[in-house]
Amino acid sequence: MDAKPNASLRLVVVTMDTHLASASAVAAARLAKAMPGLKLEMHAASEYASDAGALARCREAIENADILFVSMLFLEDHFLPVIDLLEKRREEVDAMVCAMSAAEVVRLTKIGRFDMSKPASGALAFLKRLRGGGAKPGDSKEGSGSSASTGGARQMRMLRRLPKILRFIPGTAQDVRAYFLCLQYWLGGSEDNMVNLAAFLVNRYAKGPREAFRNSVQSVEPIEYPELGLYHPRLEGRITDRLAELPSVAARQAMPGRPRVGLLMLRSYLLAGNTGHYDGVIHAIEARGLSVVPAFAMGLDSRPAIEAFFMKDGKPTVDAVVSLTGFSLVGGPAYNDSQAAEEVLASLNLPYIAAHPLEFQTLAEWGGSARGLLPVESTIMVAIPELDGATAPMVFGGRPGVKGVACQGCERHCTFENSVSTQDMVSCPDRAERLADRLVGLVGLRRRAVQERRVAVVIFNFPPNGGSVGTAAHLSVFESVFNTLKAMQTEGYSLQLPNSAKELREALLNGNASQQGTDANCMARIPVADYIAHETYLADIEKVWGAAPGRQLTNGREFFVLGLNLGDVALVVQPGFGYEGDPMRLLFEEGMAPTHAFAAFYRYLREDFKADAILHFGTHGALEFMPGKQAGSSGTCWPERMIGPVPNFYLYASNNPSEGTIAKRRAAATLISHMTPPVGQAGLYAGLQELK
Repeated sequence: MDAKPNASLRLVVVTMDTHLASASAVAAARLAKAMPGLKLEMHAASEYASDAGALARCREAIENADILFVSMLFLEDHFLPVIDLLEKRREEVDAMVCAMSAAEVVRLTKIGRFDMSKPASGALAFLKRLRGGGAKPGDSKEGSGSSASTGGARQMRMLRRLPKILRFIPGTAQDVRAYFLCLQYWLGGSEDNMVNLAAFLVNRYAKGPREAFRNSVQSVEPIEYPELGLYHPRLEGRITDRLAELPSVAARQAMPGRPRVGLLMLRSYLLAGNTGHYDGVIHAIEARGLSVVPAFAMGLDSRPAIEAFFMKDGKPTVDAVVSLTGFSLVGGPAYNDSQAAEEVLASLNLPYIAAHPLEFQTLAEWGGSARGLLPVESTIMVAIPELDGATAPMVFGGRPGVKGVACQGCERHCTFENSVSTQDMVSCPDRAERLADRLVGLVGLRRRAVQERRVAVVIFNFPPNGGSVGTAAHLSVFESVFNTLKAMQTEGYSLQLPNSAKELREALLNGNASQQGTDANCMARIPVADYIAHETYLADIEKVWGAAPGRQLTNGREFFVLGLNLGDVALVVQPGFGYEGDPMRLLFEEGMAPTHAFAAFYRYLREDFKADAILHFGTHGALEFMPGKQAGSSGTCWPERMIGPVPNFYLYASNNPSEGTIAKRRAAATLISHMTPPVGQAGLYAGLQELK
């Protein structure tokens, strides 16, 4: 049946993000050509949650929709702005499908005789009995200790089976079957499946004058794609399930030992062809001589991909794992199973980084923001993966936003003019390269022989000039440092150590300190001319502190690095940060920067001492409190600039998780917790015991 010339039908999709935006746009063009008068449009909560104009457009679309498809509205910020209209329109539209969302949204589903707001009966009650009550997402029985082949994969098999079970049951069962077919179309989110989803809903549910659109385009069964596989932009067809087919880095470019990094990606982005953010990371990593194993799994449980492609016979075949999903390892925005994630990560025993794209703001918005990540991004993409054991959270891409608007996240000021769509993902070159550099550091540290590793152990001196060298909360620093260095020496690290913690303390605090007029021994001197020649951010520092060298830790010609060179291990003292009387000033006053001495110190550790790792010893130093974004650091943030790509480990008191979190998120620190001293009865001095 051909649609009447003046007929119109508006099919509106409301979902969490824009990962299917381009696929939907292509599908809309195909449908408009085949069914003139039909309009398919998509609105993303990630856009309207922070944009009043986008929200107004979404609400207008809902108000005038003929068929509504709503998916993945879990967060109150996403469904509360539109739920009133959805409730109003459910009795007016031809069909409303609400799936994989908050319960308040899902129960608005009404297609044909299937009404989710009513108690389960008939076919739906039968399916619930068939499922046996079912475990809720995140139940420990499902996630903890069970094979990764269960859970999400099992649910997807059931989803494919249900329409076949329901095919021959008359009545409401046919509408229940339609609901599950819609889910299959959506989860197989390619251009073809989006066309078929729209055609299926129109052919079955278009009413009144819109019945003229029925059968203008015949829908076919949902196209199935691999649940588990590998992706690479240079691979023919882009997707395979064979490791041998993955391109590898040329031998002449590869790092020694040809290390490999496992990447975890979202299948939904791959099927939608929205892969610019992933491609940028793959290119940056390969450019540094690391081969990549980019893997995906169905749903939001990454364990099947890890077991299939990152392990063999129970042992890891990669040197590090990076999740690019923006979600927890086992789970998604609605739940996570940190115990199951902990088990699989323990079996890998590898560095695990959780990087994330910006889902709820554009790169330009993030780059120009003093806050960095939005609260919802900090929660879903940083805090929840941290429960799994993820380290060094960082942004690697996002949507470019308005064309021509430069991102202020680093000195490159990218405008992403070559992006296909402002709603499609792109990589942030600066962040993708920093992620790759960080992986080089972690993999290099892991592969380097113990006796060849160079480590800088940083202790603190706050307030300076107050006899505070080697102080930290709830820690006997010199005794603990000595024990740590002694253990490192036993394990094969190349260092010469005094006989006791007391001798170590005396060597550090005395040495040449009196000759130099410093708080501790001067281990190295950095010519100011060298600092000026090599400090990338000199102009920014000079805006705050004037011309180098400034007044801290300098004789006018050189900077002093305080500490002891013990061989391949250095025990060094972090410089003061310039505002000891007002330590919060650096954080809250705009345009601030670390001192010349502070910047010279960290450049020395990175480039002159050539540390393979830095261990910050005790709670706490000043690095993580340097100016910059609260979370989701960019290239303009001073903790990022100071630590660079060097692996950072931080011994931190277990009773201070809030400030420890700052170190994790702003200075890419892997925390090593220590207990606080036990509490005992203090008692009284002898002379006070007789006082009445």
